[in-house]
Amino acid sequence: MIVVANRIPVSPGFEEAFEERFRQRSGLVDKSPGFIRNMVLRPVDDTSEYYIILTFWESKDAFEAWTKSDAFVEGHKRARSAPEGMFAGRNIFEMHEVILDTDEAK
Repeated sequence: MIVVANRIPVSPGFEEAFEERFRQRSGLVDKSPGFIRNMVLRPVDDTSEYYIILTFWESKDAFEAWTKSDAFVEGHKRARSAPEGMFAGRNIFEMHEVILDTDEAK
C-alpha cells in the first residue's frame, strides 16, 4: 500500500473556506482504480499552518495512473480557482510505502 501526503499551508482566516472546499469536493478520486481512502487532517493548535491530505492507494502504479487521468485534471480544477491568499506557501508532496499497519493485526 502507498500513502500520498500533501502538506498544504493554509493562511490564517482561510481555514473554514479550505475545509469547505474538501467537503464539497467532486469525489472523482474515490472511483479511481486502486484508490482506498482519503483523509483530511486539520492542525490541532497554532504550531502548524499545514493541513495534511492523505490518500491511500493499493500501489504506486494506481496513484500514478490517477495523476495522468482526465478525472485528476477535473478533480483539481477547484484548487487552481482558490481565493487569492488562501495558501501561505507551496504544497509539500510526499509518498510513502506502508511497511507496517497495526490495524491489519486486529
